[in-house]
Amino acid sequence: MSKLPRTGVIRDYDMHSLSVRIGYGVIYGLCLVMTVFALFPLLWVVLAGFKDLKEFVSSTSLLPRSFDLAPFAKTWSQLGLGKNYLNSLISVIGSVVCALIFNGLLGYGIAILRPKGCGVIKRLVLLSLLVPATISIVPLFMNIQRLKLGNSFLPLWLSYGANAMYVVLFIQFFESLPYSMIEASRIDGCSPLQTFFHIVLPLSKPICAVVSIFAINAAWSDFLLPYLVLRGGELQTVMVRLFVFSTEQTVNADTMMRSVVFSMIPPIILFVIFQKQLTENAASAGIKG
Repeated sequence: MSKLPRTGVIRDYDMHSLSVRIGYGVIYGLCLVMTVFALFPLLWVVLAGFKDLKEFVSSTSLLPRSFDLAPFAKTWSQLGLGKNYLNSLISVIGSVVCALIFNGLLGYGIAILRPKGCGVIKRLVLLSLLVPATISIVPLFMNIQRLKLGNSFLPLWLSYGANAMYVVLFIQFFESLPYSMIEASRIDGCSPLQTFFHIVLPLSKPICAVVSIFAINAAWSDFLLPYLVLRGGELQTVMVRLFVFSTEQTVNADTMMRSVVFSMIPPIILFVIFQKQLTENAASAGIKG
């Protein structure tokens, strides 16, 4: 099988130059170093979870003495994370759906429908990006209490359904779609909502994957809003459960390390899945274009 030629910035005939080969090696080495620095904290936490307290405090070796999964099973049973995993999953799924539908509809209205006043709405959306999230947490919580939506996942879902950054991403992507397909759907008698769900969204899989990645990571790792809203123990997410566990009793460092590993596994798996889907969608969109 013949070797496939390079099709990026550096092509095969560029590699004949010594300076290009040196630059290529330097870039490759820098990328390798950055990868090691990025993965080392994750690797250290996972390996530290296999150590008991005595080994964790006294040993300077990165590798544990044994790779016994019994401590992880004990920590899982001690925390009772099964119910909290389910709560976090419910929070993530609802947040992703609201992030795609509500932010997508607003981006669709501004970028494609363009009713009167859409320019003002777009400027207000961009202006809201300048407001720190910590400032809005107090009025958001007060409104949740006034609407009596406490102890439910609905406020968490809706908070991701009104995200200015997601709206901007949708607007930028929708403006690049071929307008002829939108006009064709109108000629065929599709309503604006039918055009959005049957034409625009199927063409927007790459940006939907990007928004889903952001929403999953934010919803899973969010602590403050779930801690304020989901006060009951039955609805606690994983992040809230870990905080409550660390404050209720004296927790050893090795136990906390293993609990952190449990909190990291799902977003890593989901990110890998969505990253692959994002690459495939981007490639297929480029071929169709």
